[in-house]
Amino acid sequence: MAQMENMAASVGVPALGPGSLALISDAETRSISPENPTGEKGKGGMAHPEAPTHPARELGQGWKCRPCIEVKPGETLDLASVAGSGTVQSMWFGGKIVTRDFILRIYWDGAEQPAVECPLPDFFASPWALQDLTKPKVGPFAPVNSMMVSVNPNRGLNCFWPMPFREGFRMTLENRNPQQSGLCFYQINYALEPVPDHAAYFHAQFRRVNPLPYGDVYTILDGVAGRGHYVGTSMGFSINNSNWWGEGEIKFYLDGDDEFPTICGTGTEDYFGGAFDWVVDGEYQPYTTPFLGMHQVLSPDGVFNSQHRHAMYRWHVLDPIRFRENLRVDIQALGWRSERRYLPGMHDICSVAYWYQLPPAAAFPQLPDRNSLEIV
Repeated sequence: MAQMENMAASVGVPALGPGSLALISDAETRSISPENPTGEKGKGGMAHPEAPTHPARELGQGWKCRPCIEVKPGETLDLASVAGSGTVQSMWFGGKIVTRDFILRIYWDGAEQPAVECPLPDFFASPWALQDLTKPKVGPFAPVNSMMVSVNPNRGLNCFWPMPFREGFRMTLENRNPQQSGLCFYQINYALEPVPDHAAYFHAQFRRVNPLPYGDVYTILDGVAGRGHYVGTSMGFSINNSNWWGEGEIKFYLDGDDEFPTICGTGTEDYFGGAFDWVVDGEYQPYTTPFLGMHQVLSPDGVFNSQHRHAMYRWHVLDPIRFRENLRVDIQALGWRSERRYLPGMHDICSVAYWYQLPPAAAFPQLPDRNSLEIV
């Protein structure tokens, strides 16, 4: 009897993360994909092979008739439009879409402004994806083997950030390429369930400066007002000087901090969990772990690829950075010059900041245009 009472008490517990995995819940599992674009119960796999050359033309309905969608040049498609209360639990993307021409946006509870606005590969910690849409299986490719984001061969993009919503959500994908369509495979998995009053909304914001002006610090996030917690940073550095470039400190300005921050790091590689320039026996050593990594190094080829580039991530899952009023995050770009003096770097730097906060949220800065996003 006691066991049944305990089970009954657990019904309705939101499935927001691994801690609730063993608890019985009234949550209803749903999934949106090209084969079930609405996520409705019993509505998956209903497409018919429409073209006379379709691979399922002999097998008919139910035999992989619509596994992907085309995103035409200049088009913005609604990938998901869901009503009700629940939690987005995971997402997967694949196909010919892993370039900065494809912009992911997520809107919570009917909001007009997105809480997530980011080039698709950058959201998955892949700033230097460099996919040629005409040759999608050609590299470079950098795996990410982390708890919140996983990038697998060949450019399978996975996300496990829990994203609660109360009145529904909308997810869109824009194709800014004026000439080439994208082929998009995707799966958005969510649960319809009650959401606690104290559950905050997930946000992700992209920024890029190319090049960083001499003596400036790079801003990862600014203008955040309200209560929440910062949960992650992914970054890309394209280096524009010789010698080591990552002496810069990351700083978190919390709740009214002005000139000096509450949290101050000791160096770029230190923040991302490495040490001593990530160099062993004269070579950079990439790594990818559950919560942090420097997972990609692109070296100059002596011809047209003249800069070396790095991709890094740091997830504050076990150590979220709490704020009650406001938050600003920046990082210095520092290298070395003669006579053991610091050199302020003038690099191509990009980032995605990930955080949760209670509403209302401030509007994002305008996303750079296509030319300003392009990797050159």
